[in-house]
Amino acid sequence: MDTERTIKNLEKNGFTVRYFETAEAAAEYLLSQLHGRTVGIGGSVTIGQLALYDRLCADNTVYWHGVCNTEETKKCAAQAQVYLTSANAIAETGEIVNIDGFGNRVAGTIYGPERVFLVVGRNKIAQDLTGAIDRARNIAAPKNAQR
Repeated sequence: MDTERTIKNLEKNGFTVRYFETAEAAAEYLLSQLHGRTVGIGGSVTIGQLALYDRLCADNTVYWHGVCNTEETKKCAAQAQVYLTSANAIAETGEIVNIDGFGNRVAGTIYGPERVFLVVGRNKIAQDLTGAIDRARNIAAPKNAQR
């Protein structure tokens, strides 16, 4: 896995990338960016592992179906000013791959929000688009279906 190559290619494709050495540094960055906003959180183990929900609720209105699993919560999350989620995979060549059972995460990343943050661990980086699709189909999707 080549993190620098991945960042360079994502930026070439128009994405703004921030890299953090630790999960806590990533969480602190996100908290510093979000004040007084409506924040939607898509299904994401990665976001859950950062333990952001309670901290974000301190000065934002947060919608996350991980806390309140209703269609209304998913709708409000997708229509929030800011949307946080992860990706099933990222290709070193600069593509982002998501397979989404309900469509809420995909919709939340492409329709409506003023800002979208994809929080992605190094474990999700594949060498190329084929590898990223393989990871999404054969690693991420089965785990998501089990949950």
